[in-house]
Amino acid sequence: MTVSPTSVPVIRRAGPADASALAGLAEATFVETFGHLYPPQDLQHYVSTTYTTENCRRTLLDPAMGVWLAQINDPEPVGFIVAGRCKLPVEHLEPMAGEVQQLYVFARFHNLRIGSRLMETALDWLASEGRTPIYVGVWSGNHGAQRFYARYGFSRCGEYGFPVGRTIDHEFIMKR
Repeated sequence: MTVSPTSVPVIRRAGPADASALAGLAEATFVETFGHLYPPQDLQHYVSTTYTTENCRRTLLDPAMGVWLAQINDPEPVGFIVAGRCKLPVEHLEPMAGEVQQLYVFARFHNLRIGSRLMETALDWLASEGRTPIYVGVWSGNHGAQRFYARYGFSRCGEYGFPVGRTIDHEFIMKR
């Protein structure tokens, strides 16, 4: 697919009928972004247990969660964001804390402001739900994502280990 720099992404709220598409998109974008970091058995275990259609359907049916898909010139989504109640291991977690849990866009669609559009949509929704403060977990080696979140007012406030199979990633917790 040819994408013009002037292509405007369509951002839409995902529903239960999108569970299969979301599962495929989530797995593909995770593997594209981070797959090179893990032994094959760890990666396979993680994606096959995390990005299932049933797990995605549960998320999409949960009223405390919001999921949006980005599309460009095609019905197939090229990116997504998941937001809702905070599940990060934050000490003294505020009762109404929210979290941007996942934000992925296929690499070939970077620099089209799709991530920004998804982020602004999710932040607006979290605010409308009274979720404050907002947290995000980000891999310690993903400096681009850390800069992206900093532009939205997030700053590092903690860290934790995120398991991908037997591999434990060093993650930062950022708060806004």
